[in-house]
Amino acid sequence: MHSQMNSVHLPDAAARARGPLHVVPDDSGVDLDAAEEAAAQFLAALGVATDSESLRGTPRRMAHAYAELFSPRPFDLTTFPNDEGYDELVLVRSIPLRSVCEHHLLPFVGTAHVGYLPGQRILGLSKLARIVEHFACRPQVQERLTKQVADWLQDNLAPKGVGVVIEAEHTCMTLRGVQATGTRTLTSTLLGLLRTDARTRAEFLAGVTGKD
Repeated sequence: MHSQMNSVHLPDAAARARGPLHVVPDDSGVDLDAAEEAAAQFLAALGVATDSESLRGTPRRMAHAYAELFSPRPFDLTTFPNDEGYDELVLVRSIPLRSVCEHHLLPFVGTAHVGYLPGQRILGLSKLARIVEHFACRPQVQERLTKQVADWLQDNLAPKGVGVVIEAEHTCMTLRGVQATGTRTLTSTLLGLLRTDARTRAEFLAGVTGKD
């Protein structure tokens, strides 16, 4: 598939201060017909015949499946004034995550835990899941994905701190190669006070694990 990866236009500080931000991915340039043809050629090159009734539609299904995996939904980044001056940790745990390893184009699945210390604005909670989905919908490595989510929140929300922890199982590791079934990879990015303040960092990590 000869598509260009989706990206988000980041606003400047003045635009962020105005409140809700409409986030729209760039045109992905997906060509489903070309992707279906390439999938058929790929399967044929691996000796998989697609002329039976059950496999005849497989190249088309492959094209649509990967197009879906690589196409995040647009969303509004809804923020609100922090009128009450709330300054405690906001944490959303166990956000379902699915992405595709950029080295083998095999899925990795798991959960993301995303938290922040509010500044002048607070965020609609569902948007934390949307942001994870946005950066996961492309060929990825888990380390980059973790940092992209954290950096994007820091740039757009200007909080006092951001923490992102992702735990995932990579099928490129469990289904092939070493075949280490059941292994999970843990990555984290901490910014602002969640990185520099030991008490705040401990509170976030305890919240992620569910342990006091």
